[in-house]
Amino acid sequence: MFDSREHPHKRLNILTGDWVLVSPHRMKRPWQGKSESSDTGDLSSYDPGCYLCPGNKRSDGSLNSSYHGPYVFTKDFSALLADTPGGSENEHDLLVENPEALIS
Repeated sequence: MFDSREHPHKRLNILTGDWVLVSPHRMKRPWQGKSESSDTGDLSSYDPGCYLCPGNKRSDGSLNSSYHGPYVFTKDFSALLADTPGGSENEHDLLVENPEALIS
């Protein structure tokens, strides 16, 4: 069942008539906002704490393959999801929401 607090949707701005994409599920992303000073020293080619390095664990628990060249990643927290349920919400034409899903 569609839940506007969990699923991506478009919301009508009743003042302008524009539709705005809302992705509330992206608030579940892990925080990586820590700031550190820049280190110009030796940069290793592998970091065991990096979720993009070969063989390391991703934020969703899956493991990266042991790639050795260019590699294409699936975005962990995309704005749209393929499994967004159908439905819509309309509260007295003041809050109008329609689900948006990723089309693959």
